[in-house]
Amino acid sequence: MIPGYKITAEIFRGRKRIVYRGQREKDKKPVIIKTLSDDFPTAADLAGLRREYEILKSLQIEGITKVYTLEKYRKNLALILEDKGGETLRNLIDFRKQSQDPPSTGNFTTAKDLILLFEIAIQLSTTLAELHRNHIIHKDINPKNILINLEIHRVELIDFGISSRLPREDQKISYPNLLEGTLAYISPKQTGRMNRALDYRTDFYSLSITLYEVLTGQLPFDSTDPLELVHAHTARTPRPPIELNPEIPQTISDIIMKLLSKTAENRYDSAFGLKVVDLELCLNQLQSTGQRGN
Repeated sequence: MIPGYKITAEIFRGRKRIVYRGQREKDKKPVIIKTLSDDFPTAADLAGLRREYEILKSLQIEGITKVYTLEKYRKNLALILEDKGGETLRNLIDFRKQSQDPPSTGNFTTAKDLILLFEIAIQLSTTLAELHRNHIIHKDINPKNILINLEIHRVELIDFGISSRLPREDQKISYPNLLEGTLAYISPKQTGRMNRALDYRTDFYSLSITLYEVLTGQLPFDSTDPLELVHAHTARTPRPPIELNPEIPQTISDIIMKLLSKTAENRYDSAFGLKVVDLELCLNQLQSTGQRGN
């Protein structure tokens, strides 16, 4: 399909993009291949893949997949990335739901689970801190864009297709089906309904929805109606995670609710503050005492 590369598996297929696992034929190196699903992609879609390549090429951050090259083939492009193994958090959540008998919500409740969850959140916060320091907003944090290698406890943030280089940008009002990002996870500002500039704290909100889903097995706002989801992000307060899963430590429930604040100023000032002030404190307590911080 793509000269010089062998496709071994499909990781993800979306409306516009497909992500494969593969192998570079010249040296047998494992790679991730991201390409456009349309045989005749638009100029805008091609430009988006080029922008993603330029952003990744400029970054040397632990926790962000290294980019090798951008290949041309036919009328399409293929972004070639390093593959260090692992599965998406989305796949891990879904597998957890399906493998338990009786089927469960897939949430994380045991002490071992919670330690893993804190490690994931801390690594993501560290990556976000470096990303924001480089004036880049990811804008699409959700379980399918988080890769986890459970063997080495390595977490990577992927898919910079709609990322912005600006520390702030104005978000214009759009129809819900035209909004950038994954609608169930986007921040109130990202909906364009808040009449305020978008900044790095939009990533904190999306991270909190991801953690909420991992801990409770459901989204804080679960609807198939795009307009209802937009309204929920801008106007509704979700139930605290601890009400849906009493096994959750009160401290982590409080962290998630703070990150879910409608106004960015009520979230954390930085990803570094989130990591050091609260997440690492909770993890250290859990590891040293076995207590859940209730």
